[in-house]
Amino acid sequence: MTNRVASVNSALTLKVVGIILILSFFLDFLILLLPFQPTDRGWQINLATALVDRGIVPLVGLGMLFVGYWIDEASDGDRPPTVDLRFPALIIASILGLLFLLIFPLHLNNVNQAKGQLINQINQRADAQENQLKAQASQLQAQLNTDQGKAQLEQLRNQRKTLLTGILQDEQRYKQIIDNPQAPAELKDLLKKAKANPQELDKAIAKQFDIQSLQNQQLSLIRSQKEQDEKQAKDNAWKSGLRIGISSLLLSIGYIIIGWTGLRSINALKGSGRKAAAR
Repeated sequence: MTNRVASVNSALTLKVVGIILILSFFLDFLILLLPFQPTDRGWQINLATALVDRGIVPLVGLGMLFVGYWIDEASDGDRPPTVDLRFPALIIASILGLLFLLIFPLHLNNVNQAKGQLINQINQRADAQENQLKAQASQLQAQLNTDQGKAQLEQLRNQRKTLLTGILQDEQRYKQIIDNPQAPAELKDLLKKAKANPQELDKAIAKQFDIQSLQNQQLSLIRSQKEQDEKQAKDNAWKSGLRIGISSLLLSIGYIIIGWTGLRSINALKGSGRKAAAR
């Protein structure tokens, strides 16, 4: 008697938990649809990602539901008939299998198109930054070509040289900067080179105030950032496509096996029952 009660309670618990898991997935599905934007590629990618991440929940629910019915059938004793949810559960499994099967190619296509669009935006942003930098460099070069601009540039060079020369001549200040972990690495490197060879100071100052050299440095930074952004966009697309695509395909295989195999078994049992009745 005790075993029968335990079996009934276990079966009921498994069926209730299984139904709740399945219903919670569809509730999440309805919430994820809002706001409904089927033409937005980003919305489609986010929806597919969220569904696949939650896709195991109804699979576990189906397993618990069928185990609950199996315990019911395996236990002894006659009980009043209950509502059999196995057939609609198999229909749901088949539908989910088709859903995740459709998500697989659609998500890969959306991710690939989103990657291309993002790379185009990165290229456009980098081109705009380069054009802006070149325009500013041309404007600055035009100003420096005037007598006033040349005088100001020469004054800045002399001020820079006077400052650095003073640091090199003052051993205490020199050591303070070299030993200071917060001091720029470029300044430390320049002071060390100028300490060993005073001519390096003039070369460094000339380079620091050379418009073409500064422009090339900034262009190099812009192009380096562009390459990093493109690599990150490609890596993110590859990871998303691989993770969601494979997970969606595996979920679709699992649901289709459960749904179609179960429906075929039910049809086979019904066919056997009709033949037995005819005899």
